[in-house]
Amino acid sequence: MSNSNLHKAKTEKNDEFYTQLSDIENEMKHYKKHFKGKHVFLNCDDPEKSNFWKFFSLNFEHLGLKALTSTHLDESSYKLEICADINGDGKIDHKDVVKTPLKGNGDFRSDEAIEILKECDIVVTNPPFSLFREYIAQLTEYNKDFIIIGNMNAVTYKDTFTLIKDNKVWLGNTKPKTYNMPDGSTTTHGNHCWFTNLDFPKRHEDIILCKEYTPKEYATYDNYNGIEVGDVKNIPIDYEGVMGVPVSYIEKHNPNQFEIVGSFDVKDTFEVTHGYKDLDRCIYGKEAKRCNINNYPLYRAVKDMGKKTCYKKDGIVYYAPYTRLLIIRKGNK
Repeated sequence: MSNSNLHKAKTEKNDEFYTQLSDIENEMKHYKKHFKGKHVFLNCDDPEKSNFWKFFSLNFEHLGLKALTSTHLDESSYKLEICADINGDGKIDHKDVVKTPLKGNGDFRSDEAIEILKECDIVVTNPPFSLFREYIAQLTEYNKDFIIIGNMNAVTYKDTFTLIKDNKVWLGNTKPKTYNMPDGSTTTHGNHCWFTNLDFPKRHEDIILCKEYTPKEYATYDNYNGIEVGDVKNIPIDYEGVMGVPVSYIEKHNPNQFEIVGSFDVKDTFEVTHGYKDLDRCIYGKEAKRCNINNYPLYRAVKDMGKKTCYKKDGIVYYAPYTRLLIIRKGNK
């Protein structure tokens, strides 16, 4: 890879977020039983800057690891490994590091990195967000366990959503927010989360619900057989049909309580009964360009929604909710 392409991949797309040690510690403590006897691969981590390497190298014996390997994207890349008591002090830890130059640039898609991937058991890292689709597809292709950081919006990507819907991927326990940047500054993001396929007790806890369904309080979609639920806490305890819930629901999803059956962002997971032509669009209370809506559920107004964007036709006011996940109570599909 040329210097210009390296620079573009690492900085132009704002992919260089260095995860803080406290965020790594807070998440990894939930998976201790999964690490024993395993080879952990950090395939997007520069050990000189990575707190992932720091955490796993310092806790190698505590976690009972079999091996630890780290690679990263760089012009003169190398891999670091810990797998044996090199210095002869009777324990395996950060003092037993072996450094080996790589022939390529260390990209996670390179032949060298893929060979290590084939041999490892668990991948843990903060991959480039701009390459998240490709990254998680690779982990799936090689059937690897993983704990990785991504943008919450990835839940709505078709391939990622399919994995979530099929209960093959889910969100972790915590949400990293603050990162160190290459220039020494910090940045905060409220929509980042951990994605994993390693199980933990919290994901089997029921969401505590206390509201009952009433047709007056819950709007029914006009062109889809389901109801609109604008807040996770308002999921009705007694409704048996399909419900549209915010994407944030995924943070509390218990696969034993509800089943995810679709997403408004993945069109082949649901089917509307009809579209709409010549709707008058109203944005922030002001008329906008007339439009058609063909493949998105709308619901009729049940109360005054103020300045929220709406659509009007023949005296009827329709609203298009934000992206929704479609869920149904387990066993009622």
